[in-house]
Amino acid sequence: MDHPPTEPRDDGPRAAERNERPGRYDPTTLEARWRQAWKDQGLYTVDLDDSSRPKYYFLTMYPYPSGDLHVGHWYAEAPADAAARFRRMRGYNVLFPMGFDAFGLPAENAAIRAAREGEKVHPMSLTYERIDRMEKQFEQMGAMFDWSKKVVTCDPEYYRWNQWVFLRMFERGLAYRKESLVNWDPVDQTVLANEQVIDGRGDRSGALVERRLMPQWHFKITDYADELLDFEGLDWPEKVKTMQTNWIGRSEGAQVAFQTEAGPIEVFTTRPDTLWGATFMVLAPEHPLVPRLTTDARRAEVKAYQAAAARMSEIDRQAEGKAKTGVFTGGYAVNPVTDERVPVWIADYVLTTYGTGAVMAVPAHDQRDFEFARAFGLEVRVVVQPEGAEALDGATMAEAYAGDGVLVNSAPFDGLRVGKEGAQEGIGRVIDWLAERGIGEKKVTYRLRDWLISRQRYWGTPIPVVYCDACGIVGVRDEDLPVELPADVDFLPTGQSPLTLHEGFLNTTCPTCGGPARRETDTMDTFMDSSWYWFRYLSPHLDTAPLDSRLAKAWAPVDMYTGGVEHAILHLLYSRFFTKVLRDLGLIDHGEPFVRMRNQGMILGEDGEKMSKSRGNVVNPDHLVEAYGADAVRAYLMFIGPWDQGGPWNYQGIEGVSRFLNRVWSAIAAPTEEAGVQADTATLRELRRAVHQAIAKVSDHLEGFRFNTAVAELMTLQNALTKAKAAGAAGSPEWAEACEAMTLLLAPIAPHLAEELWARAGNDTSVHLQAWPVADPEALARDEVVIAVQVGGKLRGEVTVPADAGKEDVLAAAKASPNVRRHLEGMVVVREIVVPGKLVNLVVKPQG
Repeated sequence: MDHPPTEPRDDGPRAAERNERPGRYDPTTLEARWRQAWKDQGLYTVDLDDSSRPKYYFLTMYPYPSGDLHVGHWYAEAPADAAARFRRMRGYNVLFPMGFDAFGLPAENAAIRAAREGEKVHPMSLTYERIDRMEKQFEQMGAMFDWSKKVVTCDPEYYRWNQWVFLRMFERGLAYRKESLVNWDPVDQTVLANEQVIDGRGDRSGALVERRLMPQWHFKITDYADELLDFEGLDWPEKVKTMQTNWIGRSEGAQVAFQTEAGPIEVFTTRPDTLWGATFMVLAPEHPLVPRLTTDARRAEVKAYQAAAARMSEIDRQAEGKAKTGVFTGGYAVNPVTDERVPVWIADYVLTTYGTGAVMAVPAHDQRDFEFARAFGLEVRVVVQPEGAEALDGATMAEAYAGDGVLVNSAPFDGLRVGKEGAQEGIGRVIDWLAERGIGEKKVTYRLRDWLISRQRYWGTPIPVVYCDACGIVGVRDEDLPVELPADVDFLPTGQSPLTLHEGFLNTTCPTCGGPARRETDTMDTFMDSSWYWFRYLSPHLDTAPLDSRLAKAWAPVDMYTGGVEHAILHLLYSRFFTKVLRDLGLIDHGEPFVRMRNQGMILGEDGEKMSKSRGNVVNPDHLVEAYGADAVRAYLMFIGPWDQGGPWNYQGIEGVSRFLNRVWSAIAAPTEEAGVQADTATLRELRRAVHQAIAKVSDHLEGFRFNTAVAELMTLQNALTKAKAAGAAGSPEWAEACEAMTLLLAPIAPHLAEELWARAGNDTSVHLQAWPVADPEALARDEVVIAVQVGGKLRGEVTVPADAGKEDVLAAAKASPNVRRHLEGMVVVREIVVPGKLVNLVVKPQG
């Protein structure tokens, strides 16, 4: 339903514009003038208490302040801005805010590089300088961002509330500290985030990274695993929902213990029906039983393998197609269903962070186990035979069989139908049998692990706890928040966080007993900042709570969220988790952050490759704006291809879009040169039909985020305007309607040009305050239609008939067509098929 806008009239620089000669289209001059006018008028400042129109919270992912907007930023933001503008013109009170994800590694690393070169650069000053530059570039885009609600996550007034929420989670047991594996750079003597590990090496030192156990802070996201698997009511891309589902990885199966001399090895399996085919075991190199299972003869080789595995990332260890490697420990375990002793190996494809860090290897029915068995000459024993197919032989199998089938070599279950797809009942019987004998139990596990939030870096939110010898770990009092980052720190890596060397920060008093205490020197993962920032836009300077619950109830959840699909797992999953935590804290009344979400694709270089400085294919939007104007850049990025797919940049393409905008200007703003020519009724009727077709189609395309086809429809309408103007339509009511519609339809895509054309047409209020046009069904109707005529299934002619002609009239016209008449000679019509408005088919046979 459309709602008329109710915003006040504005008095911008319009009267002078209406009296000027139209002249040449000069985007550089007019765009700067209109951006200043919008800013002066506060055109995009949103009244959050305005209830006269339905609210619409449109959010696009905020950027990291890298210092320069690149064309990829434009590709993400400009089409989103067009969709937000469209929604506003449809009568909604649209909130479209922007801010900066301002903590993180790049600023700190830049300070470290400068310090090594003898310069003084602080992450804080560097970040704010970049924010200032990027704000100016965002303004150049002409987006309708409401900058009055800006958030900058490195501001203490923002990260104070990160700390407040952390403390509430700490009180509830959702924030806890335990030892976890981390990436350790042996040269820089520091812990690295996953983003700092490139091909197994530290991004600064180039040293091979090791995996070490260190105390780390975590959030208990696993408490919400089942709820995070429920996407009911969310209009999100299926790809994103699938990625999150797979990442959470809920699995039902059995937990089984394999006994060893060093203690039991617990394994979880979704296929306990294949236990009789487990011919060896594989442990993660870091599994705690490895040292005790390893014999003296194997110890040196096992240690060497463990060291090699520690230098690899988990992604590398599980890479598809990677050759299977491993080492025999010399130890054995007992298969609980066969009582056989099976060898225990270690291999890097098994991870301690997934499952129990141990695998019962069934090579006949698991491909990774099969490849491992073939690599090391281990037994492949078939225990599931596919029904109705040739019997499998472990000695000759070319690959593992993981499908349904019938158990063999599995007494007492030989002949039982089992499998993942169609024979779950058989697996259930096996689980019950294991439970009855005390050797296994039914269990649900998750691939998801608790969120590790500790970072041994400076430029992030300090974790608000202290360590007291008498009281243990104690949270900072709310009235002492924020725990601020000190500005005077030494950035050069020493093997510890820079905060550990700052005596004034490190040493404090215990909030409980008043005795001496030490502050936590880890800072929070920057995903913490982005897990709730949209709530803060509603009350960016509130100093009594992280969010205004009244405004959150009125405006949240976000109606539309846009951004890259690469954030499907971490940011989007953490945002859902955080929203549920805030709900359980009583701050909000809903459990999902974003009702709808749309993802853009990636803009590529002109060579079809990902843009990068090393390839020399980066496109600078500042230069493009200077050459073509912001509207041309915006429109081209929307026209380049389907927004969710992306595409390669093409300079010829933007020149074509620039010409299109110039033709719009010429059609509407340039004087009419066809003096004395007056359009006929048919021309005006066709113009009106083209206008309302464009209204219907552009509306549908913008609603569906099909920006490229929306621009294509505007190009079609521009051609119709140019043609009608040449035929003498200018000055007619139909022409005035067409120019107005073209300007309104263009407004979300080329906001500066549309504003200029609207002002020159004599309007005193902004085009961006107008209601979106509505297509007139009567204007879309045709008076006549062209009907194809087939004889015996072959096209023999076309006839033009009134659009409301009946079947008999259509048949008569078809049979009267000279070519059709000729092909009916000597034939008898045995059937007449009429498809209204499209086709006549005369089915015939020879006479006699």
